[in-house]
Amino acid sequence: MSLGRVLFSIALALSAPLMVSASDRTANLEARLLAAHNRERAALGVPPLAWDPALAADAASWAGSLARSRTFEHSQADTDQGENLWAGTRGAWSPEEMIGTWIAEKRGYAPGVLRDSDVDKVGHYTQVIWRDTRKVGCALAPGRTEDVLVCRYARAGNVIGERAI
Repeated sequence: MSLGRVLFSIALALSAPLMVSASDRTANLEARLLAAHNRERAALGVPPLAWDPALAADAASWAGSLARSRTFEHSQADTDQGENLWAGTRGAWSPEEMIGTWIAEKRGYAPGVLRDSDVDKVGHYTQVIWRDTRKVGCALAPGRTEDVLVCRYARAGNVIGERAI
């Protein structure tokens, strides 16, 4: 074997973990998104969510629409689903980091009856932990410069006048 091939083989072997980690960023996406939700729920003693393919399909449709249109707004569709949205630099975020941005809102969360004024500050978090929510489905869509994550929930949370947990 020539010196060039040996050096190439060494370089390839050394860079393999970097290539794997880049391609693994969204490996097992559904399971990782579900686990991130359920870790927070378990910490609060709230029953775990189950993955729902129909919610995921709805989320995929809206995520694709947002990514294509380069807009960022909640769906106006008349559904009884809850919805969380996230967008960030394309290819830069893991699923756990995406959900982590919603969970980080717990810093501003005060247990008790949800008020209108709470939703802007902690609405993503309260939807993740909402006690009556049992199912979730999410989808990630690549845009030109951003990835867009949409998660849909049943039963919807963030009901004004009710408690999250």
